[in-house]
Formats: sequence, C-alpha cells, structure tokens
Amino acid sequence: MRIPLSPRLLSCSSFVHTGDRVADIGCDHGYLGIYLLTEGIAASVIASDVNEGPLQSALKNADKYGVRDRMSFYLSDGVRNIPRDFDVMVCAGMGADTMISILDAAPWLKDSAYRLILQCQSKTPMLRQYLDLQGWYIHKETVLRDGRFLYTVMEVVYQPDHTCLLPWEYHFPPALLINPVPETAEYYQQICTRLRRAVMGRGENTDTETLQTLQALEALSDTPKLHWLKEETK
Repeated sequence: MRIPLSPRLLSCSSFVHTGDRVADIGCDHGYLGIYLLTEGIAASVIASDVNEGPLQSALKNADKYGVRDRMSFYLSDGVRNIPRDFDVMVCAGMGADTMISILDAAPWLKDSAYRLILQCQSKTPMLRQYLDLQGWYIHKETVLRDGRFLYTVMEVVYQPDHTCLLPWEYHFPPALLINPVPETAEYYQQICTRLRRAVMGRGENTDTETLQTLQALEALSDTPKLHWLKEETK
C-alpha cells in the first residue's frame, strides 16, 4: 500500500538517519512516522498531537500499515507529555510562533544528543533568528515545492558556540547554499521580491533594517561563488 506522503513530509524524511528514534510532534494522520518505519529508516516513532482526533487517526493508520508495535502515541501539547528517549524531533506544518512556543517550553532539548527537523509554514526568518539567538545551529536546509508554494526543511543542532547569522541571513541562510537544489534560486528571488515590495510600499518610511537586508541579498548574487543565482533567476 502506498503511503500518502506530501512533498513536505517526504523532504523531512530525507533528514532522518537510519536507526534514528523519531519523535513526530504534531503527527496529524501519522503518515511520516509510518513511512519511516515501513521504509526501514526509523527504529521507532513517538507520535504526538495536541488533538485527540488526529492521534486516533494515526493509531488506526499504524494498525493498517502494520507498524503499531514500533509506534507509541501521546496526547501532548508540544513535547510536554512525551518520553525523552528519542534522537530526532520532527515538527512539520507549523508556523514559527508555534514552533518557538514548543521549544521555549522544553529547555531540555538544548542538548547535543537531539537533532531537530523543522518544516516551517510561516515567518521562517523569525524562526531562524530565534534558533540562532538561542544557541541552535542550522546544520542543513533545503528548499522544496509543494503545490504552488516553496517551503524549506532545516536540520538544527544545539551548538551554542556556533558563528551567529547576520541579520540578512535570517532570510537566506548559508545552509541553503551547501547543497542547493533548482528551487533555491526561485526561493531567493521570492525573498528579494517580497523585500522590494516592502521597501517600495513604505517609501521614505522604510526601516533601515529592511533596506539593508534587501541590499545585502541583492549583492549576494554578484559574488563569484553565487553568480548562478543571478543566472537562474533571469
């Protein structure tokens, strides 16, 4: 049976290492965890959701796909009520505000033993800034297309001595250029377009930070190493 996994969740799965114990926070129908188990990637999966309905759906799907014995299910607001014996935590399909509230409520996650896989739906620059200032390091990040929209998935580790991001890098972090995909250039273009509109819309009232961020991003495509961005976005 084919598991109905969205491109966003499929991208999240690619960040999971073979043998990882996974905590899927906000598991919805449980398809990510089920996929990781049926593909022989995860060793076990903790599936949690803040609502009873999705959690029961995930439990039924685990029965359907024959992986119930390797999944545990918890009704939980974030990670409040789940065990801590996992290697990687996945949060997908949430906005930055929700992800930040989950992390704020769980300071014990600030441990090099844990990796976070985050797929943010909105306010991604705000999430990157929060992570950076809290000692989290974006180790990897990639761009993907799901329907008409572009999203990113990032792998984050706690590394308080990391080199902090510059303000404009909250919008387009260095991790996106380690292994760029074809959608990376379009994502870069979308960010620049959004910032240009913000600058034009406010005219003389544009705040200095927004203008400086736009200028830094536009200059990025002129550097020899990143010249491909300009070529790809023509």
